[in-house]
Amino acid sequence: MTLSQRGSFSFCFHSASSTLDRTMKIATYSKASSFSCLIWIAILIFIFQSQSKKMAIKNIEILKTEILSDNWYTLKKVTYQYTKPDGTIQQQSREAYDRGNGAVILLYNTITQTVILTRQFRIPTYINGNASGMLIEACAGLLDQDSPQDCIRRETEEETGYQIKEAKKIFEAYMSPGSVTEILHFFIAEYSNNMKVGDGGGLEEEEEHIEILEVNIEEALHMIDKGEIKDGKTIMLLQYIRMKNIL
Repeated sequence: MTLSQRGSFSFCFHSASSTLDRTMKIATYSKASSFSCLIWIAILIFIFQSQSKKMAIKNIEILKTEILSDNWYTLKKVTYQYTKPDGTIQQQSREAYDRGNGAVILLYNTITQTVILTRQFRIPTYINGNASGMLIEACAGLLDQDSPQDCIRRETEEETGYQIKEAKKIFEAYMSPGSVTEILHFFIAEYSNNMKVGDGGGLEEEEEHIEILEVNIEEALHMIDKGEIKDGKTIMLLQYIRMKNIL
C-alpha cells in the first residue's frame, strides 16, 4: 500500500469512526429520531465495507511448497501469487514454520486471589536477550492430535499437578502470523487445593524441568510492569482475568 493509500484509508476510517461517535451521542442525548440514526449507521457500514474491498487481495494461489527443514517441526518455503486491488498479479515467496496448534490456560483462585504460573528454560529467549533463559508462563502445550480441551487438561496435570474437569475457552489467536502457522486456544479454569493430584513439573522423559508458581494476581500484574513476565500469551490471560473482573 502506498503512503497516499494509507493516508486515504486512515482518513476515511477515522472520519467514519468520528461520525459514528457523534451519531451515538445524538441518539443518546438528543431528540434525534431512530430512523435518522439508522440511516447514519447504514452509511458508516457502507464506508467500512467499501474500504475493506479496496484493501482486499483475491485469487490467492499456492504455486510451490518446499520443505527447508523437518528436523523437529516443519519449516516451509511457500511461493504464491494473488491479484492486487488494482488487478495486477503479485508473486511472492515466504517461509512459514509449522509446529502445529496449541492451547494455554490460566488457573485462578477467587478466594486466595492467586494464579498458577510456570517457569522454565526457553532457549529462543536465551539467544535473544534473556540472560537466564528462564521464562514465566501460563501452562501450555501442543495439541498433538488431541482436542484443545483434552490437550489443556493433560498439560495442566503434567505441568502443574492440578487435575481440572472443565476449562472455559475464551478465545483463540494467531501468535506470530508473519512466520508461524500456530493457532493458540486460550482457556481459564478455577483451581483449589483439593484438585492437586501430583507434583507437576512436566514429563521426565521430555526433560521439561518446570517450576510451579502460585502468585497473587496483583503481584502478577506488577511483574508485567517490571518486565519479569514477558511471555505474550501469559500477559494476554492475566489482562483478561483483570479486564473481566474475575480476580
